[in-house]
Amino acid sequence: MTEQQLLGPQEIRDLAEQLGIRPTKTLGQNFVIDPNTIRRIVAAAEISPEETVLEVGPGLGSLTLGILDAAHDMVAVEIDPPLAQQLPHTIAKFRPGAESRISVVLKDALQVTELPKTPTALVANLPYNVAVPVLLHLFAQFESIEHALVMVQDEVADRLSAKPGSKIYGVPSVKANWYCEVSKAGVIGTNVFWPAPKIKSGLVAFKRRKEPISDVNRETVFEIIDAAFAQRRKTLRAALASWAGSGARAGEILSTAGIDSSLRGEKLDIFDFVKIAEAYEVEFAGVAND
Repeated sequence: MTEQQLLGPQEIRDLAEQLGIRPTKTLGQNFVIDPNTIRRIVAAAEISPEETVLEVGPGLGSLTLGILDAAHDMVAVEIDPPLAQQLPHTIAKFRPGAESRISVVLKDALQVTELPKTPTALVANLPYNVAVPVLLHLFAQFESIEHALVMVQDEVADRLSAKPGSKIYGVPSVKANWYCEVSKAGVIGTNVFWPAPKIKSGLVAFKRRKEPISDVNRETVFEIIDAAFAQRRKTLRAALASWAGSGARAGEILSTAGIDSSLRGEKLDIFDFVKIAEAYEVEFAGVAND
């Protein structure tokens, strides 16, 4: 089977010149110019032929073409007007007829609350400067997303996939685990991008949990996570004192949850934070009404 043409360095630069575009740090733009990297990302994403895929920040369309080859259809969310306007034309040129299978949404991904199609997968080269907020927003907003494969700055990939006890384990790791099982899926060098970033990129795979971890209020859980890591060197009793109202009350909640109050937040997994939230709601706030 002949491989479909993907965008290489020349095609990317020609498109950028045609549009008068220079990649901007403000939007975190680094365009992938290596077809083999695109194939690697799409293969790692494990897209089924019947799936609708959401891509954030399609840029000039290099990853978009690869996704379209694997998926049934897709939605691309792009914040940059010239790029959003050009994308369907690029698809029509390199995949004649396939432009009918993509919907382009001109919007900031953090502001997206509805889409023209229901995505079951997320595959994206996420802008480095907003990667974690975008991921958490999309997982919260679109429960239909069953799995995801994203490329982010390598240190962000390490933080997202970090386990309890690690020095880099923190808020991104725990909150992502509320929605999904998370694992690192590879490292991408700098020379496959234009312009080349200073640091490597990492691939992170997400698999949506089949059942919610708990019916406890997510905002409560996330407040506790934020408080625990705001002063990560403090014990949980001290770190949660402000959130709970006092150190004594924090100690009572932790005791009810069966969590050692002398531990630090970095030792707890998402299930431990859920126990604390459940103890708070049941013992002190009453069972939350849905």
